Amino acid sequence: MALLHLKNLTKYFGGLAAVDDVSFDVEEGSIVGLIGPNGAGKTTVFNLITGHYVPDKGEIIFDGQNLVKKPTHQIVSLGIARTFQTIRLFKELSVLENAMSGYHCRMKAGIFACMFKPRWQREEEKRAIDIAIKELEFVGLKVDLEQKAKNLSYGNQRLLEIARALATSPKLIILDEPAGGMNDQETQELIQLIRNIRDRKITVLLIEHDMNLVMDVCEYIVVLDNGKKISEGSPEQVREDPRVIEAYLGIDEE
Repeated sequence: MALLHLKNLTKYFGGLAAVDDVSFDVEEGSIVGLIGPNGAGKTTVFNLITGHYVPDKGEIIFDGQNLVKKPTHQIVSLGIARTFQTIRLFKELSVLENAMSGYHCRMKAGIFACMFKPRWQREEEKRAIDIAIKELEFVGLKVDLEQKAKNLSYGNQRLLEIARALATSPKLIILDEPAGGMNDQETQELIQLIRNIRDRKITVLLIEHDMNLVMDVCEYIVVLDNGKKISEGSPEQVREDPRVIEAYLGIDEE
């Protein structure tokens, strides 16, 4: 069953089609990779799904609802969380506060409740803290929770972004180059983390340039080039597709 359905998705910037009539499905409970050379339109697709851009044409159906023109905060509330290619943390806030911010979309307290702190608000805040700590432990981020996010290593900042996304209680998590800047050991741990996320019945859609990671962890792969979908299928099918070899994977010279 498709949790996410993209149909004829198109987005122009000026006269250039950054995404050109792209259609594909993300099945519930799967790990799907979106790959292609730089400028292929991958991140634009992510930005369309999450409401940062509005498509010029096409449908984005998530869990039976059309996401087109829905604001980003509502899309998060519906169950889509994401990380970013360039890390976007609240760097002056603590590790715990960053993770707690993910749960904000599930909280009901407004400004007056936060000022006067009735019992239900205190219980809600405690729940946010508990969930944040649980997700930090889940991603393996064993650090001082009170230290500022900016003081974490690059790899740990990546993990903090994932923990914050998981704290939103998503049905689908979108990872934009999660292995960027990670060493080999961190990448292997990331592969296991992605599988662990899927084992929690959270669907995963990711962009990644590390082809070893993509071929290892993804069950289905969609390939873009110059805004167009040129291939999709299992890792084995994509690896052997001549269009993918020419556009992205490269041709070995003898």
